[in-house]
Amino acid sequence: MTELVIRPLVAGEESLFDSMPDPLPQLRQVGYADGIAGGGYRPEHTWVALRAGRVIGRAAWLLPPGAVGAPWLERFDLAAEPEVGAALLRAAHEALGGPQRYYAAVPAHWRRRPEVLAVVKAPMAAARLVGLVERGERLRCSWTGTPLPTTAGRYTFRPATDTAEINAMVARISEPDILTGKEIALAVGGVDLATDPLAWLNSPAGDWRIGIHAGKPVGLVGTAGDACYPLIAYLGLFDEAVRGELLAEAVRALAAGGAREVLADVDAHRVVVLAELERTGFRQLRSRVIFEPAASTPSGSGVTHG
Repeated sequence: MTELVIRPLVAGEESLFDSMPDPLPQLRQVGYADGIAGGGYRPEHTWVALRAGRVIGRAAWLLPPGAVGAPWLERFDLAAEPEVGAALLRAAHEALGGPQRYYAAVPAHWRRRPEVLAVVKAPMAAARLVGLVERGERLRCSWTGTPLPTTAGRYTFRPATDTAEINAMVARISEPDILTGKEIALAVGGVDLATDPLAWLNSPAGDWRIGIHAGKPVGLVGTAGDACYPLIAYLGLFDEAVRGELLAEAVRALAAGGAREVLADVDAHRVVVLAELERTGFRQLRSRVIFEPAASTPSGSGVTHG
């Protein structure tokens, strides 16, 4: 069998990475060449597995300029058996100082789509072979102009008074419903979006909306209209009954500001929140399966590293 060579890219080899056909072209993601130009992808953080000069596996770790955390595995494609992918990851982990998080992006409803399962089975198996452990799944949903449901009018809404009011309410909410981009906030800024959203979001306090019932706050939502895409960054509740109306209020405010699409991320196990998003007109765009390093990682591959 032709010898397998595993090595990092060198500057100028962007076309080698892209020579492997994209197995999931329906996913919305930054192209590798664009990521190199923006500084998030780097040749030394990008590894390939080659057989007879052809790329049969590729992995790119992402670390945006100015990020305070470690790079995470953003792109991992494999046209070979899982053991090849595992050898690729082991070699890269050794150079990177140890295993890193892997955010496996997959199309929406991927578990019910045999053609997608056929693509993601090998890289996910490779991740498990090197000791990465699945720690959850995050769904990205998108609203694109669907008419909003009518509301009962039980609640009123007002802008947040100031950052102190926002922080005081956030401190009382142990598990927010929606945290959009929380992985990026943690990896890039070292910020826990659940407990300190204002450290990451630069929108003014007036962009936060507070739901009121019987004169008392029952929930708040923080939006960002000037991010990569308009999004619902944070949604936290004291009364679950306000969820639907507060979601609709947030989308309505963003749409009034010109948004044609609004994004929201939710943990896959939060089925009630997901159902309310869908009732508001959101549809699933993609999933992100989160793999994290376990306490120990298998070693040894018997493969030549170029």
